[in-house]
Amino acid sequence: MRAILQRVGRASVTVGDRVVGEIGHGLLVLVAFTDGDGQAEVDWLTEKVATLRIFSDDAGKMNLSLEQIGGSVLVVSQFTLYGDARKGRRPSFIGAASPDIAIPLYDALLEALRARGCQVAAGEFGAMMQVELVNDGPVTLILER
Repeated sequence: MRAILQRVGRASVTVGDRVVGEIGHGLLVLVAFTDGDGQAEVDWLTEKVATLRIFSDDAGKMNLSLEQIGGSVLVVSQFTLYGDARKGRRPSFIGAASPDIAIPLYDALLEALRARGCQVAAGEFGAMMQVELVNDGPVTLILER
């Protein structure tokens, strides 16, 4: 599992001419799964998204979590996080899980975040999406397990 967490002031994802997900202050999470990923990776990422202390406190230090600030999370599937461009001129995506593996894991992540009390919006798995965001910081983290 690979994920990019971006702290945002706001973010949205559009498919065609319709907005399918939109949040205010919180996290944009781009996520990809690989073969062999399972519920353990979903649980790990859920915990990280909810509890990483990457939001500023009153003193301006990164000391608060998404849960503590009551922020939202926008989750977008992005198999291209497994793009391997070490050879040639076109990336290989062989490391990305097939949809029959990735879709249930993506759905499980959304449900686990909701069960934890997070306000969750999502992209549309497999669709051509346009993601728009306003950075907060910027603060960007790459997570891999």
